[in-house]
Amino acid sequence: MKATSGDKAAVQNQIIYDVIISGAGPVGLFLACELALAKCSVLILEKAAHPHSPLKQLPFGIRGLSAPSIEAFYRRGLLNELEIPKRLKNPHANAVQGPRRQAGHFAGIPFHDGNIDTSQWQYRLPGSTDTSLITTMEELETVLARRAEAMGVIIRRGLPVTDFHQTAEGVTVLAGEQTFQSKWLVGCDGSRSIIRKAGGFEFAGTEPEFTGYSTHVDIADPEKLRPGRNMTSTGMYLQSQPGYLLMQDFDGGAFHHSAKILTLEHVQAVLRRISNTNVTISALHTATTWTDRARQATTYRNGRILLAGDAAHIHSPLGGQGLNLGLGDAMNLGWKLAAAIREKAPEGLLDTYYIERHPIGAQVLDWSRAQVAIMKPEPAARALNAIIRDLMDTQDGATYFAGRVWGVCMHYHLNGNHPLAGYSVPNFEIAAGVNIGELMHEGQGILLDFDGNAALKTFAGEYDSQLKYISGQIKDQLNISAVLIRPDGIIAWASDKEPDYSELQNAANHWFV
Repeated sequence: MKATSGDKAAVQNQIIYDVIISGAGPVGLFLACELALAKCSVLILEKAAHPHSPLKQLPFGIRGLSAPSIEAFYRRGLLNELEIPKRLKNPHANAVQGPRRQAGHFAGIPFHDGNIDTSQWQYRLPGSTDTSLITTMEELETVLARRAEAMGVIIRRGLPVTDFHQTAEGVTVLAGEQTFQSKWLVGCDGSRSIIRKAGGFEFAGTEPEFTGYSTHVDIADPEKLRPGRNMTSTGMYLQSQPGYLLMQDFDGGAFHHSAKILTLEHVQAVLRRISNTNVTISALHTATTWTDRARQATTYRNGRILLAGDAAHIHSPLGGQGLNLGLGDAMNLGWKLAAAIREKAPEGLLDTYYIERHPIGAQVLDWSRAQVAIMKPEPAARALNAIIRDLMDTQDGATYFAGRVWGVCMHYHLNGNHPLAGYSVPNFEIAAGVNIGELMHEGQGILLDFDGNAALKTFAGEYDSQLKYISGQIKDQLNISAVLIRPDGIIAWASDKEPDYSELQNAANHWFV
């Protein structure tokens, strides 16, 4: 990856951006918003000429937001801009209601509302945001692009990054016939990331078990197919609404990797084999394939090059964890990279991005692999499936799976003696109708003091604009006297009694300067 002398001359008088992001999907756009919030200059380069695609709209583009993503949008004032969640808040609204209402699933096995014991999540207060919401990729990108551009982010479409060259001082990026300069380059360019490949990142993992199909078809004899999710002796098909089919064909991913044209005849043959019917497809409108290949970059940083989202990790879309994993990357990385750019980062701060997010990604990949393992059309998998089904129909089982699917239990292993350290801050109500999440729109760290301790106010003042001091009567303070909250909403330190100032000082110095 070398720039020619002509390239070097051409970029001498160009703007040097703080960050160039490759990819204008939800992860790249949300990261750009986080960086712009900290007054960083950001350029997004996107290969697609325009953002619209049938695969981003209902029903193919439907996505579920989990608790950490919902909290992130809420804490940045973005949640109310999403309209679809207001209409499709409950993805299982048409299912059986009451205690047996389906609240989610694992490998197609439902867990039910009546079995979930929310009292096990002792730090989730009544004012917490929802645990799950439904939106679409198109809506997410529209809302995030609007916010990013309003904050000064420049989005250039139809300009895929094709190469780059980094030095100790910055990065020269080639996109089309143009060159751009930045201090940092972040690859948010998806599963086939050019940034990852050109940056020499190792992408380790496992090969696929199946080819997945997402299709919109006309069916001449629809009565031959059952609605909903259907596990068969040869695979799985899901008909979410008439003509919209998702299929899993356990061919080891052979068709997806064959580069063959996806024809009506092929889709019909796969559907007939999986459904064990002679169903006839009369028209093929939209079709795409995917697999359960599970891979993860062994590092998320190489010098001034960083990875986030699908560029850093890929897996089956079963359970809808991928988008949320990527949005979590953006929320974690944004404030840390901004601090490094502003020279306000303690030593090693940027390294904590990989330290914290890589284990979370590894967990999601294993979660995906586990689902595939019990969906295989073979006796051993069916036996495991039956056992998991029984466990999920218990209170502890349903609560465990709900906590994992919704991200309620997400936790970073931080240095700290309090059990809340590393968890998302509870949505404390500080004044009538005002919660802590609404006071995080500016992206600062917060020292939240429940007892009006003058020494804590003085302490926060030592960190200038990096740390905001907030005090007030808390409606339900969970026996806590004070908490130190990172810009991403994660608790870095907490105290149940008179604060230990040496512990607070250590925590603050680890995240702020």
